[in-house]
Amino acid sequence: MDKILEGLVSSSHPLPLKRVIVRKVVESAEHWLDEAQCEAMFDLTTRLILEGQDPFQRQVGHQVLEAYARYHRPEFESFFNKTFVLGLLQQGYHSLDRKDVAILDYIHNGLKLIMSCPSVLDLFSLLQVEVLRMVCERPEPQLCARLSDLLSDFVQCIPKGKLSITFCQQLVRTIGHFQCVSTQEKELREYVSQVTKVSNLLQNIWKAEPSTLLPSLQEVFASISSTDASFEPSVALASLVQHIPLQMITVLIRSLTTDPNVKDASMTQALCRMIDWLSWPLAQHVDTWVIALLKGLAAVQKFTILIDVTLLKIELVFNRLWFPLVRPGALAVLSHMLLSFQHSPEAFHLIVPHVVNLVHSFKSDGLPSSTAFLVQLTELIQCMMYHYSGFPDLYEPILEAIKDFPKPSEEKIKLILNQSAWTSQSNSLASCLSRLSGKSETGKTGLINLGNTCYMNSVIQALFMATDFRRQVLSLNLNGCNSLMKKLQHLFAFLAHTQREAYAPRVFFEASRPPWFTPRSQQDCSEYLRFLLDRLHEEEKILQVQSSHKPPSSLGCNETSFQEVASKTAVLTESPCTSEGEKTLIEKMFGGKLRTHICCLNCRSTSQKVEAFTDLSLAFCPSSSIENLSFQDAASSPNTQDGDLMQASIPSEEPGVYSPATAAFVCDSAVNERMSHSPPDEFCCTDNTSVPHESSKILVNKDVPQRPGGGSTPSVTDLLNYFLAPEILTGDNQYYCENCASLQNAEKTMQITEEPEYLILTLLRFSYDQKYHVRRKILDNVSLPLVLELPVKRTTFSSLSESWSIDVDFTDISENLAKKLKSSGTEEACCSRLVPYLLSSVVVHSGISSESGHYYSYARNITGTESSYQMCHQSETLALASSQSHLLGRNSPSAVIEQDLENKEMSKEWFLFNDSRVTFTSFQSVQKITSRFPKDTAYVLLYKKQSSTNSLSGNNSTSGLWVNGDPPLQKELMDAITKDNKLYLQDPVRQRL
Repeated sequence: MDKILEGLVSSSHPLPLKRVIVRKVVESAEHWLDEAQCEAMFDLTTRLILEGQDPFQRQVGHQVLEAYARYHRPEFESFFNKTFVLGLLQQGYHSLDRKDVAILDYIHNGLKLIMSCPSVLDLFSLLQVEVLRMVCERPEPQLCARLSDLLSDFVQCIPKGKLSITFCQQLVRTIGHFQCVSTQEKELREYVSQVTKVSNLLQNIWKAEPSTLLPSLQEVFASISSTDASFEPSVALASLVQHIPLQMITVLIRSLTTDPNVKDASMTQALCRMIDWLSWPLAQHVDTWVIALLKGLAAVQKFTILIDVTLLKIELVFNRLWFPLVRPGALAVLSHMLLSFQHSPEAFHLIVPHVVNLVHSFKSDGLPSSTAFLVQLTELIQCMMYHYSGFPDLYEPILEAIKDFPKPSEEKIKLILNQSAWTSQSNSLASCLSRLSGKSETGKTGLINLGNTCYMNSVIQALFMATDFRRQVLSLNLNGCNSLMKKLQHLFAFLAHTQREAYAPRVFFEASRPPWFTPRSQQDCSEYLRFLLDRLHEEEKILQVQSSHKPPSSLGCNETSFQEVASKTAVLTESPCTSEGEKTLIEKMFGGKLRTHICCLNCRSTSQKVEAFTDLSLAFCPSSSIENLSFQDAASSPNTQDGDLMQASIPSEEPGVYSPATAAFVCDSAVNERMSHSPPDEFCCTDNTSVPHESSKILVNKDVPQRPGGGSTPSVTDLLNYFLAPEILTGDNQYYCENCASLQNAEKTMQITEEPEYLILTLLRFSYDQKYHVRRKILDNVSLPLVLELPVKRTTFSSLSESWSIDVDFTDISENLAKKLKSSGTEEACCSRLVPYLLSSVVVHSGISSESGHYYSYARNITGTESSYQMCHQSETLALASSQSHLLGRNSPSAVIEQDLENKEMSKEWFLFNDSRVTFTSFQSVQKITSRFPKDTAYVLLYKKQSSTNSLSGNNSTSGLWVNGDPPLQKELMDAITKDNKLYLQDPVRQRL
């Protein structure tokens, strides 16, 4: 019969005829055959199955073998013996290689045919050994899938005992070597199917023998944590994750992250490769395990690993959002990465360029699933843009693309941002800095955020860009000194000369932080700036005292001598210096004089005091100030124009705290206790403060420009006018007159008698809402003039013999109020001098409350130049001509000068300092920041006085000794910078400050 069959399959007869004859052969299998005939038939059918030249021959072999094996089982059992099977597995069949899948399929079918025979047990024992050998040889996915089919049907062939653990480990390694080089969908689907079969086999083994699970997972980790550059484990390992019980996550992650034998490099590799698994289709829970590992590493403060992996893989995770099968997992991991990586915008900014294209693409397809996904994504993006303010050029295209999607409330944003931030878990995050790659194209150095230290960074950058102040600091001889000024000099030197993109000012932060500032908490940059300048001033005063009592050789600075002044926060209220040489550097650069004059409206007695200031705090004008009020300036001539400014006292429900003697403003009672000062002896009020509430001022200015919607857009000039305008003290703020020995209504005027080199203006944006007991931020836009003219009066007032004629109900703010006030009869001995200032720096607060937000700054270099001298000369001439008609008029010549400056591009390049990031920007961006980003508002302004001589006229920047316009550094400091630059250039990743 075997000869007939062999001749038939190789004949040229028609295929239908062959099928009929084959059917006859199969039917004859039930007839008796001797052992030799059966063996011959088994040999022939085996050869047809394994070496058939076409599908028909292989099909015939299977049909006939199954029929004859069923009816002649003892003979087939004798044929399909242990020796025969071992030969197939180890040597192959004739020309067929032993690793050919046909051999494994043949053995699989053979086992089915003798399943009920006793000899099958011997085959099971044999196969337990052979399958282990096979997986150790790293079979290809197709062969491994066929082996998995066999072992799934015949679990008796799976190695037992210790060998089962070894088998699972080797099978994991085999999966790690799987590769699919094809890009065709059919081949890819087949590859995924093959991998799924193998992973399902492992799942079944883990369920049957739980002791094999942990060793298998350890092998998985060993594969993905390998740092061998010649081996890249397959993404197919992701197929195993869905079979790991979720209840094991906590134990496994804790074991991995606390194992001292696991090096950081290995953990980094493992996490990167797990993130790569997000691309594996149909794999479940990959995102769950990735997020669990990220959290586990954060819990043990492995921030270096987290930063490395996030920056390396976040773009890949974002790109996975394009693929529907893996989109949910990718979005979960992306969200966790961004919400945990909150110490720097670096990770978020890596994906920013890709957001717009993704949003536009998904908006255009119109699918409900795409819309739902975009709602989640845009909410995440909104949170990130809220957290990382100060990048308008980056965010504007995104805001335009997502404008149609709902925007989360600030409360929800805060809730989302607080979910996973590393900064909430450990104070050591600041030691793990983002990867920096040398100076940016601006040539400027950023400051690394050490944990909510943006308030310091923004102030330091503004002071550093105050060129004359920087040069003075760098030129000081502070060798052997350990003062705060020495640390500031060190910081300025590094900012000027380091090769780093960003510098970590840890030493200066610890030295300059006010004692009541809690580390790593959000603080007020204005309060910090005031404290810093006071500390620097007090220290230099101590040195001046020491130098007057000790010979020069014994002079020195030590930390002990400065600790006693560390807690002093009083502004410069000492007696005025008699000569320029006695002034401290802070007084020379930032110190001005403010004269406050109070006149009792009952007896006409007066009191005045001149006090020093380092900054002026400008309150916002009450809304009623522009309604039907027309007061005359009591400090000017009677012929005042309609645009002049006056103020009177009205009751207010929102108490602000303000003292022009100290120029201090606070947001709450706690800060008030630290920053407010005792009133001068000459002044008394009912509440023991020297001045009224901020909200008690009323401003008149008919020339304030109107917004398109009808509201006004105040300028810094308006706020300064409001600050300097006369004020009536009445009601709760009545003045205690010593002459009258009682509380009386009084008029208070303030005049600047000495202007600073750098004018610091703080816009009082934070106020306490007494009704709701919350601190609110005034989000009003304020126009920032490039040129500001400061009225300075160097002469005293003289009181005329006339007295006030007054009949005023000060609670009345009706249109008749103005008619009840008449001039005080006070006149100046000379006219005001308008001192021109150029805008140098703007510190911006981003946020809607004083308890939260972010600071960044705009700044530029300004020095005394020929152009500025011309501008100053022109301004002085025009100021003299206009001083009789304006206290600081809206139509002052500064508008013409400012326009001329912009037209001639006299303003230097502007820079945007946002912690470690420094970019180029323009004055137009500075002006428009609040209109584009409503919660980003100017808070602290720095103006540079323009004069005919350079404040550093004694130094010659062209002498060859100066570097980039800065004086030469002392050798000790220069050596430290040179050493650091060498270390950084050798290994910029590891060498961080």
